[in-house]
Amino acid sequence: MRSSGSPRAARRRAVVRTAAAAVSLATAALLAGCASADTSTQSSSSSGAAFEPAQQKDGSEITVWADSTRLPAVQAYQKAHPDAKLKIVTYDGGADGSTYLQSKVQLFDRTGSGWPDVVFGSPTDVTWASQPTKSGAQPFAAPLDDKLVGQSTLDGFAKGSLTPCQFNGHTYCLRNDIAQVVLWYNKSLMDKWGYQVPTTWEQYEALGKKVAQEHPGYLVGSVGDTNSHESYFWSGQCPAFDLVKPDTLRTDLQDPHCTRTAKLLDGLIDAKAVTTKGFFSQGFAKDSGNKVLMAYGPSWYGQYLFKAAFKTPAKQIAAAPPLTWQGEATVATGNVGGGVWMVSSHSADLKASTDLVTWLTTSDANQASAPTYPAYTKAAQAWLANPANSDYFANDVGPAFQKAADAVWTDWSNTRFSDSTAWSSVVLPALTAGKSLTATLPAWQQEIGNEAKAQGYKVATK
Repeated sequence: MRSSGSPRAARRRAVVRTAAAAVSLATAALLAGCASADTSTQSSSSSGAAFEPAQQKDGSEITVWADSTRLPAVQAYQKAHPDAKLKIVTYDGGADGSTYLQSKVQLFDRTGSGWPDVVFGSPTDVTWASQPTKSGAQPFAAPLDDKLVGQSTLDGFAKGSLTPCQFNGHTYCLRNDIAQVVLWYNKSLMDKWGYQVPTTWEQYEALGKKVAQEHPGYLVGSVGDTNSHESYFWSGQCPAFDLVKPDTLRTDLQDPHCTRTAKLLDGLIDAKAVTTKGFFSQGFAKDSGNKVLMAYGPSWYGQYLFKAAFKTPAKQIAAAPPLTWQGEATVATGNVGGGVWMVSSHSADLKASTDLVTWLTTSDANQASAPTYPAYTKAAQAWLANPANSDYFANDVGPAFQKAADAVWTDWSNTRFSDSTAWSSVVLPALTAGKSLTATLPAWQQEIGNEAKAQGYKVATK
């Protein structure tokens, strides 16, 4: 799921998977449904060379690598398609930051065999899988947009959700789920105290300071988790990870979009309305989980933070659309999770492999009971219609989720390194030491730049 994704996740998918272990998710009966793949012609790969499919053998066994969370979905596909020949392998390499899959593909590229046909991974995996691992090698991921997955299907994904899959004009993965950021709030307490749900950042700031004065100890957010920056700075359109060219990363944390976000949060931290302790930090749920009035975070917060971790009773928590800045019409939000499915360019049955990943990501039968919000718009509607995904909440979360799903800012780019490392190694320790976000921006930017250069990027700061 980042988790996702968050994302590059928390990292994102790791946090969600850990929280998900505390929740029992009902598995619905899944029905058949798949798309067709045309492998009759060659297409272009990101390296500029023609994509040359392996010798195709329809009906051959395909090997599928999936994590434990996605395993039931693959098994459901097998049950719904009894003629499909699947060899299912469970692995944990889909977590963002893991190099397991990349290392294995590099080995297979050297030996010339062994590639799985279908893999679940993180968006970060696509950054290397869309490129040759060595001279003369073919990129591991097949370009799905060229005669494998139809354009109408690609157009059905939430706006911008396939951006992490796209390199050099091709789409190398299908997004399984997204973790669009919304405003979560305790409706019971908001109603009791007569507070209005904010719609702008300025209203959020003012209400946070009012809460700190009138109800000391209650919180409107946290910046202490390894993915908190994705909720706040990504939503604020801060150009921390902006690939202006394939080989050039712009990271400018003195941009007004970054400094105003930092200043707003610093004021709320000083007022003790936003905590520097992580929502997922040890002891937080027990000590302060019932004091969270609002939280700006991903769509999975409802089930996995409030319900599973904080154990907030049903019909108290509600969701509102992403916040905007006063006087600005643009609605932008962040993303904290979301995994991807890739088809191997070496597969001997591209049709079967593509049918599988298409069904996994777009089928109502599968996605309606998925752990997190589907990236495919029609499947997301089925997910929202599932009582298991909606009955807990105090309002209809659908409008907020759907608005946010199409508003994820796409200039926070998918890079070859995790966006959380610098935040975790530089910013979180600084906050713990009592330093402000504003004062820490230069060090955060420097560390992002160092990581980018280590991965072969040129770095621009303006």
